[in-house]
Amino acid sequence: MSANSNLLNPPTFHRWTWLGVILIIAGLLGYGYYLQYWLYLDPCPLCMTQRFFYYCLAGAALIGFFMYRSWFAQRLAAVLGFAATVGGLVTAGRQVWLQHLPADQVPACGPGLEFWLENMPFLRTLELLFKGDGNCAEVNWRFLGLSIAEWSLLWFILFAIVTLRLLFSRKRLATAG
Repeated sequence: MSANSNLLNPPTFHRWTWLGVILIIAGLLGYGYYLQYWLYLDPCPLCMTQRFFYYCLAGAALIGFFMYRSWFAQRLAAVLGFAATVGGLVTAGRQVWLQHLPADQVPACGPGLEFWLENMPFLRTLELLFKGDGNCAEVNWRFLGLSIAEWSLLWFILFAIVTLRLLFSRKRLATAG
């Protein structure tokens, strides 16, 4: 068996795929922190919620990466990863929707996460995080014509495809010698 065909067997393919997911998420989060701490673009509530889902997906990818020989662990990682991507798709989709609303329909800006955490019950804070506010409709950065939320939505779509591909891949029946 050649070295190239070994890279395509399911356990090795899954491991490389999960590593790719981990590295891409590290790059996306790293750039997000660069925008926040060096360019002073503070994340809105929906941005922070999307970060949470990126961390959840990275956690699932770590399971898949380290337990690449276990068929059950691969399915578990794919299901958890897909659940995280669905959460990310919903929050990024909501933010893109808010960004495309006419100015007179954008919700009012809220006081911020720190205020919410200090003065509101936790479940109400979670609801506000998923709902977003007027801050989420602002677009302060674009690359190739797309906002951060639009890029995030595209990445979550890609990750959904990858996790579904991993979820529905076949179990290898026999190892070739």
